[in-house]
Amino acid sequence: MKPLILAALLAALPVVVHAEAEDDDDTALGAAGLMSKGNKSELPPILLSAGTPLTDAPWKLKSGHYYEVEIEADGSQELGLVAPEFFRAIWIDEIVIEGLEVRPLGLDSVEFDEAGTMEIGFIAVKPGSYVMRVPGTKGDTQKLDIVIE
Repeated sequence: MKPLILAALLAALPVVVHAEAEDDDDTALGAAGLMSKGNKSELPPILLSAGTPLTDAPWKLKSGHYYEVEIEADGSQELGLVAPEFFRAIWIDEIVIEGLEVRPLGLDSVEFDEAGTMEIGFIAVKPGSYVMRVPGTKGDTQKLDIVIE
């Protein structure tokens, strides 16, 4: 009878489960999840200018990470960027154009008719290799290779 009473008493005691504490590293997300400040990075800017390379190096992105990129056109020529496959592999949080915030459901390309700046905030989602380029060009300086891991 005593073992049965002891078992009942033990079963009635509150059970405390200690969850293993998360490491305090850079991969821990805050209350905002993927939108947390610790999960954001700024990419090197893209410059749209006649005869000038878009960037210095390809992008290597991490799936699930938030990125911001500034795209600046100097107005030397009407220029745009096309990257439908890349834009479908990311989730666009917002596009900011001269203080105006746009939250699109999707994007195929962007174009500057004159000098200006836009900033795109996005989360890389689908791993793969992608290309962003100035439409109608074939040169390596007029494209940006992008890898999402």
